[in-house]
This record gives sequence, structure tokens and C-alpha cells, in this order.
Amino acid sequence: MTALKLAGRAPSIHNTQPWMWRIGHRTVHLYADPAVQLAQADPDRRNLVISCGIVLHHLRVALAALGWQAVVHRLPNPADPDHLASVELRSHSPSEEEIALAAAITHRRTDRRYYSSWPVPPSHSSLLASRAADEGVAVRTIREHYLRRHVIDAIAEAARSHSQDLSYQLELARWSGRRGSPSGVPARNTPSPDQQAGALPARAFADPQLEQQPEYTAAEDAGILLILATLDDEPISLLRAGEATSAVMLTATSLGLANCPLTEALEVNDTRQRLREDTLGDSGCPQMILRVGWAPINADPLPPTPRHPIADLLIDADAAVSTRASSD
Repeated sequence: MTALKLAGRAPSIHNTQPWMWRIGHRTVHLYADPAVQLAQADPDRRNLVISCGIVLHHLRVALAALGWQAVVHRLPNPADPDHLASVELRSHSPSEEEIALAAAITHRRTDRRYYSSWPVPPSHSSLLASRAADEGVAVRTIREHYLRRHVIDAIAEAARSHSQDLSYQLELARWSGRRGSPSGVPARNTPSPDQQAGALPARAFADPQLEQQPEYTAAEDAGILLILATLDDEPISLLRAGEATSAVMLTATSLGLANCPLTEALEVNDTRQRLREDTLGDSGCPQMILRVGWAPINADPLPPTPRHPIADLLIDADAAVSTRASSD
């Protein structure tokens, strides 16, 4: 259960934690939980499967550090699209790198605040791209001002589209502004949307309570953007995109870098296509945008986002649904 608890620290869209586990004698099975799919923000399950890919990689890392090699069979049952992975366990001697990544699991936070003016070294961004490539996913590093402008414009356009969608707004309100809930986005972890020129538009979560560092501004933020892309939108590609997202996040954390996923521009077909054309040269499918940078040296530590107890996410061999609490 230690590995599952560590894996459960994985971030997910709106902290829905859309996964379930079935435990065998020497296997662990990962299932998607369609009961918590976001019907408005994620009607095609793309973010749901990516989120499950993130938790799958977290599990691989946790198992490796605990002395188990994870042999992963992805999409093992064509008759059950919710059965995303079967993981066999074999004895393993962990490397220093695997131990460092596992340690990063408990330190990683989604930091939506401004980052500092310290530039991210090219060697760091190259390592992040390499870790994604190890998972079969390409990375486009956005440092150039004109490319960053394309991303900002796409996020802003997606936010405008969502602001006119009452069903989306109701769903977002349901899953954010939480206090004490084991799922959803806590109010204490989200800052107010930033209206400064050049700032990355923030998703309009309910009741934001997180304070920005007053001495830092969007203009000073030297964070970079990484766009993770696959060749197509097949489920196996989405799962791999999630695993690559996890690899990049944990590597960034182990390097001391703050990071935050940005998905709003990828949830609207028009803005996602625009990003594909403007930043990828129409050569891949953008699956995730990650913001990476150095947190200000005096930034207050962020509290961990609550998670469901593992017991709420376990299913029996014959079960059809999860047993998670009805608070979702």
C-alpha cells in the first residue's frame, strides 16, 4: 500500500483522481473511473486518461524506489477500455535517480504563483525533454517571446469560450473552491486570475485564496513553457503523455524547479488546433502544457492537496464501480 499511497500524490485534472486500483498476488491493475469524468471540460476523456498516465508513472517510480521493477502492460483488455494497465512486480535494486524521483513525489506541488526572474538553464530544460522522450513523448520548449504570445492568446481565448458556457462554469464551481474535501481543487491552492499584461491567464477557479508574493510580477517571471506532444490522440498515446508529464514534473521537482500543468487551452478544439499549428508546426498533437521555473526564494510553502484514502479507490475483481465517497 505504500507504493499506492505515493502514486496517489499524482496530480490530475481538477484533482478528480480519476483512477481505481485492483490488487492481485503480484500484480496491480489500473482502471479509469468514468464516474468522475468532467463532462464539460473533458468530454472525450483525454484529460482523464492523461491523469491516469500520470498516476501510472508515479506508481512505477514508487515501486522502483521500494525495490520492485514495474513491468507494465498498457491497455491489456481491448474489451474493457477502462482497464488502462496491468503492472507485474519483479525484484529490483533501485538506482539513485529512482530514489530521487520517488522523493520528489512528496515534495511536488502545483504552484500557480509567479516564478522568479532566474532563468531556467538550457541543461535543465534539455533534461526534462529527455525524460519525456524516454516515455515516447516529444517536448517543444517555449522560450521565445512570440511563441509564448501564441500560448497566452490561446489560453485567453479558451477562457473566454469557457466564460460563456454555463455548464462548464457550473462544473468548475463544483470541483474548485474546496475546503476539507478529499478531491477537487482547494481554495487555499489557487490565486486570483492575473490581469497584468503578459501574464499567463489563470483558470477562474472558485473562491481563490492563495496570495501572490507581492514583490514579484508577471513581467519578472522567467518561467518557461513545455508543450508535450504525441503523434495522435489514441488512448495509448494519451496514457504515454501522462507518464511523460509525470516524468517531467518529478524531474523538475528533483532539480528544485516549481511546476504547474496548464490544460485550459487544450480543452477547446479551436485553441488546441491553433496551438498545434502555431507552436508545433502542425506536426503533432499537443497533450499537455507545463509551466516550469524557479519559485521565489521567500515563497511560502504550499500545503499538499488532499487525496482520497487508498481504500476508497480499491475495487474487487468483480466490482464495476469504485467505492469512493459521494463527496465528489
